[in-house]
Amino acid sequence: MSTPGSVKVVVIALLGNLGIAVAKSAGAFITGSAALLAEAIHSFVDTSNQVLLLVGHKASARPADEEHPMGHGREGFFWSFIVAMLLF
Repeated sequence: MSTPGSVKVVVIALLGNLGIAVAKSAGAFITGSAALLAEAIHSFVDTSNQVLLLVGHKASARPADEEHPMGHGREGFFWSFIVAMLLF
């Protein structure tokens, strides 16, 4: 479903969003800004989206078994769909 390069991009985005979320959280704590706290929460949610994409990648890479003779490749589409719904 995905290439090692796409996984690398998701991991980089996850680390970037996590760093931004931590920075915004620190800023919200220091300043007491409700708007900055809302932005921090938004960044943590973006981070969770990347975690779900990585879960989907790992799940879709599982080999075929008796219950899934064609493999688990479609599971990646399910997790991508969940992320799309969370974005809306």
